[in-house]
Amino acid sequence: MKKHHQDIQDLVYVHLNQNDQYVLSYGIEFAEFAAAFSGTLNHLLLLKHRFEDSDFNMHTLLEYCPDERIDKLAAEDIYGYGDFCWIDFVEEEGLNELTGQEMAEILYLGHQKQHLKLPFYNKLGNRFVYLAHDDGFFNKIYYRSFKDFFHLLSHALSIKLGELKLEKTLLGLRKKRTYPPINKEILLSLTPFIKEGICISLRDIDHQRNKLEIPIWVIGDFASMDDMYEEYQQISVENCHAKIIFDKKTKEWKLTVI
Repeated sequence: MKKHHQDIQDLVYVHLNQNDQYVLSYGIEFAEFAAAFSGTLNHLLLLKHRFEDSDFNMHTLLEYCPDERIDKLAAEDIYGYGDFCWIDFVEEEGLNELTGQEMAEILYLGHQKQHLKLPFYNKLGNRFVYLAHDDGFFNKIYYRSFKDFFHLLSHALSIKLGELKLEKTLLGLRKKRTYPPINKEILLSLTPFIKEGICISLRDIDHQRNKLEIPIWVIGDFASMDDMYEEYQQISVENCHAKIIFDKKTKEWKLTVI
């Protein structure tokens, strides 16, 4: 029951695993990730990819995307790559110091999409390990700091909102709106829910004259995104557990837990 690419864009599932420092997600794609961290990402050591314009590292025998080409990579049809996995690094010097053991651990990450030990390497200074299958459909991202996860979520949701066809003017023309990123405090206060696994549904937005209400359902922990999607379809007819509300007049976000 593979989702069509466009289905991915208006439903977000996130489940945070605190002990192992990763988040499983559905609905956030690499283009949105790259936009959220625009200008601050390191080089990407490519473990699974189909990017043609990469450089080659002789020590690891792996290709990498230099930071200045990340925008070019983000413009590709990454969903069409199938597997897309990388770990970031600050300097090529650090790559060249990796031991055989460390390289084995890193290759295992890209191959099995799980870790043998927590995948943060001082030699690389990596902030992330990004492991995706059908990018946006199944993403498992390790975060050295969960601050980065909340930054991503707040920006990805506002990017998505700006792309939704919500408003028509009298002439039927679409009004392009931009939305401020959702305050991190709001998302941080959802942490207990995110640890259980939540759906944030832009397709079920209640669109009122003065405000938007985005419903959130706590749906649990899923390894299979097909199962998650089926659960969402069942639970989305019931009352939601929380709402993120955007006030159009004050341009401010707030949270209601129900």
